[in-house]
Amino acid sequence: MRLGIIGGLGPMATAYFMGLIINMTDARCDQDHLEMIIYDFPSIPDRTSFILGKSEDNPVIPMIEIGKQLEAQKADNIAVPCITAHYFYESLTENIKIPIINVIKETVMYLKEKGISTAGIAATDGTIYANLFQKELMAQGISYVIPSVINQKYVMDLVYKDIKAGLPPEIFKFESISKELRENGAEVIILGCTELSLIKRDYKVRGRYIDAMEVLARSSILSCHGLLKKEYEDLITG
Repeated sequence: MRLGIIGGLGPMATAYFMGLIINMTDARCDQDHLEMIIYDFPSIPDRTSFILGKSEDNPVIPMIEIGKQLEAQKADNIAVPCITAHYFYESLTENIKIPIINVIKETVMYLKEKGISTAGIAATDGTIYANLFQKELMAQGISYVIPSVINQKYVMDLVYKDIKAGLPPEIFKFESISKELRENGAEVIILGCTELSLIKRDYKVRGRYIDAMEVLARSSILSCHGLLKKEYEDLITG
């Protein structure tokens, strides 16, 4: 089966996502890997800016256009390696005929299966403002905690001033976010922004995290009938 990827939001996260799929697939030869069609469009307007009313450039319009191209190219499923972009999930599914994997729902369902009762959310202002994880967690009976104003600012600094700007992350900010969420009851912290996934990849992070990008890669492999390596059956670290 063939996976379509609406990418470029941001480019490093898209490249990492493709690598995750390859690394997480239990393959013995080239032919065991998924077919992927990747559209890397960093020109798609910023999602958080639109959600917060700071921009009138609607990102969903080019996303739908890309989705229709993937549809024409016979993709069987679509993945969007940008958590904030799932604000537009309903609009995408209304305009694109092939299934789109919902990383928000997949992540929350995974936590429910693992018996998690309280999760911390580390995500962009757009994701937090739109209650993307909060609504789904509550629907599944899972409590949540979010960062304070200062630590939410740290999240945005890590995403926009560091990772997206091609600079090394200020790890003390990541540690401050994690410490606060745990002290407020989080059993597991959701890395709910694709740029935060890159911090987990490149630095030693201690404690229990679930990387939404890994969940999306896992769901992409399984939905396209690929085989998952056993070491990726448990995605909660620590």
